[in-house]
Amino acid sequence: MAQNPTTAPILFDRALLRARQGRARRAGPATFLLDRVTEDLEERLQAVTREFSDAAEIWTPGELLRKPVADRFKSITRVEPDEMETLRLAPESLDLAVSALALQFVNDLPGVLAQIRRALRPDGLLLAAMIGGDTLTELRQSFAAAEAECEGGVSPRVAPFADLRDVGALLQRAGFALPVTDVDRLIVRYDSALALMADLRRMGATNILVERRRVPTRRATLLRMAEIYGERFADADGRIRATCDVIWLSGWAPHESQPKPLRPGSAKASLEAAVKRAPK
Repeated sequence: MAQNPTTAPILFDRALLRARQGRARRAGPATFLLDRVTEDLEERLQAVTREFSDAAEIWTPGELLRKPVADRFKSITRVEPDEMETLRLAPESLDLAVSALALQFVNDLPGVLAQIRRALRPDGLLLAAMIGGDTLTELRQSFAAAEAECEGGVSPRVAPFADLRDVGALLQRAGFALPVTDVDRLIVRYDSALALMADLRRMGATNILVERRRVPTRRATLLRMAEIYGERFADADGRIRATCDVIWLSGWAPHESQPKPLRPGSAKASLEAAVKRAPK
């Protein structure tokens, strides 16, 4: 049967995501990455002079809007993870939507961004951080090499991540004005690849791909992966490196007060004339 071209492919098992995030909370979560993103978000919000009244925190695996930031708002709605990716927010009900470390696990990111855009009042702001780019490239490469060597094939282990350019295009597609994206690259060091994987479990961020292998990883494969990781991605002191690219994205619901691009042909001087006048 042909797939409906308007239906986003199902990459992630979001029911499993909720279960693993719940397990991580019960076991004692690793929050250093979320803590850093929270601090960065607070600084970014402080730089925005616009007043916000009603805010929503979307799918963040933990507390994002903390005091004193939360005191700026009349109301804060916390939107819990939803397996169907439905936000259930009333149109034009928010001045601000924030999200951290959640949108990378969305199957239909264009659809979710469009839902957020509809929920924002004119001149409302979306500010979010998601994992993307080359995150966990070392782990991906090490698992691929170990599986090819030990099992004669490669299975999906690390989720595909969006890059900076893709995210910017999706903001425009969803109807946001003045879209901005940037990336914050973090290099986290561990004693071993197994210690890295333990932290991923404590973040609730282990493999939730629908196409993941459903049997436990062979011990020999896991140990060979750790060995390859150490051979290829260790520093002089023996500790390994793990890349984490945090993509920041922001966009505004359109409003007449926002800067508008000039109409084509409306410039009062040509580029050619400016070049001719430039000093040699």
